[in-house]
Amino acid sequence: MSARRLGLPRRAVSQILLTQLAIAAGVAVLATGLFLAPLSAQLDDQAMRRALAIAQSAAADPALAAGVLDSGASADSPVQSSAERIRRATGAEYVVVLDLDGIRRSHPSADRIGLPVSTDPSDALAGREVMEIDEGTLGRSARGKVPLLAADGEIVGAVSVGIAYDSVRDRLLGAIPGLLAYAGGALAAGALAAYLLSRRIQRQTRDLAFSDIAGLLAEREAMLHSIREGVIALAPDGRVRLVNDEAARLLGLAPDAADGCAGRPLEDVLGAGRTADVLSGRVTGRDLLTVQGPRVLVANRMPTEDGGAVATLRDRTELEHLGRELDSTRGLIDALRAQDHEHANRLHTLLGLLELGLHEEAVEFVTEVAGVHRTTAEQVTEKVHDPLLAALLVGKATVAAERGVPLRLAGSTLLPDRLVDPGGLVTILGNLVDNALDAAAGSAAPLVEVELRAEGRTAVLRVRDSGPGVPAARREEIFTEGWSTKQPKAHRERGLGLALVRRLAERQGGSARAGEAADGGAEFSVVLPEALR
Repeated sequence: MSARRLGLPRRAVSQILLTQLAIAAGVAVLATGLFLAPLSAQLDDQAMRRALAIAQSAAADPALAAGVLDSGASADSPVQSSAERIRRATGAEYVVVLDLDGIRRSHPSADRIGLPVSTDPSDALAGREVMEIDEGTLGRSARGKVPLLAADGEIVGAVSVGIAYDSVRDRLLGAIPGLLAYAGGALAAGALAAYLLSRRIQRQTRDLAFSDIAGLLAEREAMLHSIREGVIALAPDGRVRLVNDEAARLLGLAPDAADGCAGRPLEDVLGAGRTADVLSGRVTGRDLLTVQGPRVLVANRMPTEDGGAVATLRDRTELEHLGRELDSTRGLIDALRAQDHEHANRLHTLLGLLELGLHEEAVEFVTEVAGVHRTTAEQVTEKVHDPLLAALLVGKATVAAERGVPLRLAGSTLLPDRLVDPGGLVTILGNLVDNALDAAAGSAAPLVEVELRAEGRTAVLRVRDSGPGVPAARREEIFTEGWSTKQPKAHRERGLGLALVRRLAERQGGSARAGEAADGGAEFSVVLPEALR
């Protein structure tokens, strides 16, 4: 049955407040009852002990025992006078002295002196002390009975003292108002605390009903696990709160490891690196690029009110590959355009030689032009046997010639056609050659040199350029995602080429480093163990 059908408030804060008030009131009532129950027994015990103490004090008077032995049962006897004096001094309801036959020798009502007592005195006359709540001729009272001993220690009677039970009840009733006042104060304090707590919960829950909160949680779970964008929620101390399925896939986590990430530090989940720095907020900005495994990711981070953050991840791997393919295609188109322009010039030259009748010069011109291209291709294929790498170098040579930068192979270059992953080496070599051409294009004596060689099953790649070089302090920084000295192109971000080079090399167990070339430019070295069959 819903809260609305029961007439209860729907808002969570109102339900919590009513629940807390009911609990506080119930606790106050229960505490009051638990306090009153032992209080009544405690007051009875105190009254009986007081009566017993008065009786013991009276029985300790030797004159009282002597009076029982020497005088009779009369209203003017010494026993009656002593008993009444004790009763008035102590405030007891009665002090009764009786002999061995159970006959009263004293009583507050003089007409009852000489009559048997109304309750059994055998225990006291037998030498035992008695405490009890009992009903007598004067009504209900708390009683204490002790034996009365003569000077020689012989029992000659007993002393019975009674405390009116009305005084005990009056003490109990007198304690109730104060107890209720304390209980009311505690209830008021509890109600105030419940109100303040409910106000805080109201702010934190945005004054929503429990059903609304449950619906929001269900919608959040469905949304987080259905969207095709990675989401990571972080606590203020940097620990992971939530990793959805897409984020686990993009970050290379096991499908069943996403739930196990909750509560762990971000660095323990991802390891140290740029991705952890971006997600934790140590690197700030919008649409930050990072490389995690084989994927290129775009990350954005939004802080939350409690000091935590929510980070989103988008996969840009395919777009980055398409951008690089577009760059390669544009480079090829530029090379073909340059070749077409150069070919037209050569045809015009050849036509002019023929029209002038310089046939021998025309033959020499055609032979020279054809020989240059044939020589370049032959030099490359002679030293680089893998067709993909050879084709890449021939194409890059054409682009380099158009840009006025000679591209040559080092004399020690020799790479057999036994590559395990030629595509990966093509990516590494293409990135390094492109960067080298950009660096050498503005130098006084431009030059790019490529060295490819095999050392057993290890492939070693070096690319040198005549550019300004890389300062020693920045030779590690240049391999960081997003670091670049070039202006970004319209279709993609800069600063990923060298990061991908190192990541591809490390994925094969190798390394990528930057150094200084012999002529003062930059030299990039990549070592790939087990790269050849």
